[in-house]
Amino acid sequence: MPKRELTGKVVSDKMQKTVVVNVETIKEHPKYKKKFKSHKKYKAHNEKMDIKIGDTVVIRECAPISKGKKWEVMLKI
Repeated sequence: MPKRELTGKVVSDKMQKTVVVNVETIKEHPKYKKKFKSHKKYKAHNEKMDIKIGDTVVIRECAPISKGKKWEVMLKI
C-alpha cells in the first residue's frame, strides 16, 4: 500500500521532535456541487527540530510513533 503524502503549513512547534501541520483540502458538496475548503491538523515527527511556525512542509504517513503521531516530515518547501 503506498504511503500518502500531504502538503501543509506548520502551525505549532512547541513540542519536542513534533510539529503540528494544518492541511487544507478543497471538497465539493455532493448535492449542490459547491466547492469549499476543509482544514485538518496532523501531528508529524520532526527528528532534526529545524522546522519553525509558518514553514510549508510535505508530510508522509508512517508507522505509529505515538497515540496521535502517525506522520513524519519529509521535506521543507
